[in-house]
Amino acid sequence: MNPEQKSVLISTVERSKEAYVDRGYKGHGAIDTAVWIVGAKRGVTTVIKKKLKRRNAVEPVIGHMKNDGRLGRNFLKGSEGDAINAILCGAGHNLRKILRLLALLCPRIWTSFINEISKTFSAQIIFAQGRI
Repeated sequence: MNPEQKSVLISTVERSKEAYVDRGYKGHGAIDTAVWIVGAKRGVTTVIKKKLKRRNAVEPVIGHMKNDGRLGRNFLKGSEGDAINAILCGAGHNLRKILRLLALLCPRIWTSFINEISKTFSAQIIFAQGRI
């Protein structure tokens, strides 16, 4: 971890009351912050365990956003560029999730739509021919 990242991380941790980190985060020097490291045994309540599990669920998403969502390299200038890049990457990730869901649902919706139309028209044809 380079010094710039460490200073940003420390300033972020100092603003919050609790931090949930992995085992690689040592020697934080945070003041007035409870730092919970994954795998800790003492003083870990069920609420803290849930928060640590939530943190573990977020890590793969960040990894996918770095690889697939182009979060790994930022071409925008300054801290505003960093914020814009992160927001656009998150929006792209959400759009990919929506498109994946639509790709699964569209064939089902289309087949049910076709079935309903065919039932309606077949009933109208039978009625028009006087069979009913």
